Amino acid sequence: MLILIVSILLLGVIVAIASKVASRGKNVEDAPIKVEQTCATCNGTPETKCEQDCMMEASTKPIEYFDDEELDVFSGRTSDSYTDDEADQFSDVLYTMRQDEVAAWCRSLHLRGIELPDQIKDEVYMLRAQD
Repeated sequence: MLILIVSILLLGVIVAIASKVASRGKNVEDAPIKVEQTCATCNGTPETKCEQDCMMEASTKPIEYFDDEELDVFSGRTSDSYTDDEADQFSDVLYTMRQDEVAAWCRSLHLRGIELPDQIKDEVYMLRAQD
């Protein structure tokens, strides 16, 4: 009986040592999780990349078009000067893009000197808030 108890204890010690050796250097809890900060990770804290940084970054890159070159004719117009038909042209572009592209589209319009029509601003802001 004593040999059986000693054997079980010895086996437990061997398993504990093997487990400790196998997990050495692989302690996941101690490893910091790194999240690459992008414009999509903005949550208002100083550690995140936010709208102002994204706008500055975007201004140094070529302007991205979203198959909306026809909107360039509205450059320099104020947001309250659009007719409903003209605002519909913006809506057509808006509803053909993915939701995660809306913020980039708004930056593109801003860099091109195009203001969003007042008629669709609420829709745009709601889509951006859901992103």
